[in-house]
Parts: sequence; structure tokens; C-alpha cells
Amino acid sequence: MKQAGNFAAPLQDEDKAIDEIVRISKEQLGKQPLVPRGQHAKHHGCVRGEFIVEANLPEEMRCGVFKEPGKRFTACIRFSNASGDVEQPDTKDDGRGMAIKVFLQDEDQEKTQDFVMINHPVFFIRNAIDFAEFFKAVEQSQGKPPLKFFFPGFNPFQWRLHEFMTARAIRSHKVVSPLEIEYWSTTPYKLGSQAIKFAVRPSSENKLSSSASKSPHYLREVMVEHLKMQKKKASFDFLVQFQTDANQMPIEDPTIEWKSPFHKVATIEIPPQSFDSNEQMRFCEHLSYTPWHSLPNHQPIGGINRARQKVYEAISELRHKRNEVSKKEPTEKEFFELFPE
Repeated sequence: MKQAGNFAAPLQDEDKAIDEIVRISKEQLGKQPLVPRGQHAKHHGCVRGEFIVEANLPEEMRCGVFKEPGKRFTACIRFSNASGDVEQPDTKDDGRGMAIKVFLQDEDQEKTQDFVMINHPVFFIRNAIDFAEFFKAVEQSQGKPPLKFFFPGFNPFQWRLHEFMTARAIRSHKVVSPLEIEYWSTTPYKLGSQAIKFAVRPSSENKLSSSASKSPHYLREVMVEHLKMQKKKASFDFLVQFQTDANQMPIEDPTIEWKSPFHKVATIEIPPQSFDSNEQMRFCEHLSYTPWHSLPNHQPIGGINRARQKVYEAISELRHKRNEVSKKEPTEKEFFELFPE
């Protein structure tokens, strides 16, 4: 039996911590001539897909994007490395990201709904206060691993071993193709009055039929091989996981994995296509994804998501201004002009 979502209150000094994250992020990224995204700086490409709501959804799941069973939406899907280094070779251990922008058709307020994920079920930082401490450690480490965040002193009771092991796990997944792996939201969201996390699970059809190279851009190359050269489709199941126990599945600590079943609510279908032209890659580079491109029924919740709201917005404003690119959400028509059927 699902219980109503337990939406916890912000921690004391959370706003102050988030402002510190924004300050450090803008200072670090502002030093560069062209401002990259703070995270997921290197994308492997954006592809056109369809987001298809399941036909037989239970009534309690029918809200937001999922309110009409069987409905089909156009989606722009970006695959990326998780780090903020745009020059990082794909052979380096790193988390990988999948971000889905669903083009809404009948909404007065929002015109897009973003779902942002990485290829690990939990995040490596508990709350916004710790997030600010992590950014301070990154600032002080001057390009080296921010070990001071995980091991702030000689007292082992102050070490963040759980977070350290999670960060290592996120970076250690071996990835053959972005189309072959599972992705998770890590942080919680609303589904109406319920608290959920979401994930996508790849189809067995997504398996690469030839051996992958290990070039600096091999993750893009295998997607080109699959979708463009071999003219094969790819698909994923979109799943939601309900919070069924507020104590065992906390909102305010995304380092804890929820233990409840996943339910399929949609299918993502990516047809064969070309997505790597200069124009398409530029479009993907300038596109913004954030959990807060959201309908009220899918609103992000929890301290890490509240931090993301201010940080993503500040970095996006800085990035588009410094790079002399207009900041706006694309329309479905504009997207189709670059990614035709």
C-alpha cells in the first residue's frame, strides 16, 4: 500500500549553503573563456525520441505527463558524461547522464518537462549543507580530488565514508554504450501527492552488435554506429518507484537507496537517425536541462533539488550570457527542424 508522500522541511541554514554553492560555481566557471555546464559538460549527442505513456495505468499514477494513458509525446534526449570537464576523454572513469525533455502539448504554463538522471541509484551527498562543503573542498583542491570533503581531519568519526564509497561507485561503472545502461533520478520528486523516484531501463535490443573502440569520444561513436550506421532503434522503459516508508526511504537524504518496487509508466522509443551534424551538436550544447523544468505534479523535492534550482539557474544565466547565446526553451517545431523524422 502506498502512503502519501512525506515532504520534509528544509534544514536550518540551507538557503545560506545554497548561496555559497552558487558563488563558488560562478567563480570557478566564470574564469573560462567559454562557460561550460557546471556538470555534464560533455554531451555525446541529443537524439529524437517518443515518450509513450502506458495504456493501462492505475488511476493513482494518472497525473502530469501520465494523465492520459497511451498518449505520445516528442522527446529530446541528451546523453553525457557527468563531470564538468568538457575535454574529458570517455575512457576516463565517470558517471554518465541521460536527460529527457518532453515537449508538452496542452499545458498553459510549462511547455517542457525534464527528467534528469545518472547511471547510479543514489547520490553521493546527503543535503544542501554538505553540498556547500563539497563545493568549498573542490574550490580549495585546485583541480585535484576534493578528498578534504570526505576526510576532513584525523578523527574517523568525522569521515564521510558512505559518501566516498558512493562517489567511487558512481565513477567506476564500465560503459560500452550510453544506450545499454540503466539510469536513475537519485533524488525524489512528486507524482501528484505521492513522493517518487524514477529510472529508465534499456531494452535488450540496445546491445551493441560490434565491438566498441576506446577513442576519446567513443560513447558518441557507438551511438552513431547504432542509430545512424546500422539504422537500429533503441528503447527504454520509464519506471517510477513510490516512497512507501518515510523513515526507510527519506526525502532529505538521497544517498539512501529506496527499497520498493518499480512500476513501468511509459516507453521511450528512439528511432534510427542522424544526430551528429554540426548544427545538431550546437543545439545540444546550448540546450538546458534542469529538474525544475517541471509540471507541478512532478515537482522536485528535497534539499539537493532545492540547491539545484538556484545553482542550475545561475549557471545557465552565466553560460548563455558569456557564450552570447539566447536562453530559451526550444519549441517542438524548432526541434523537429533540426531532428526531422
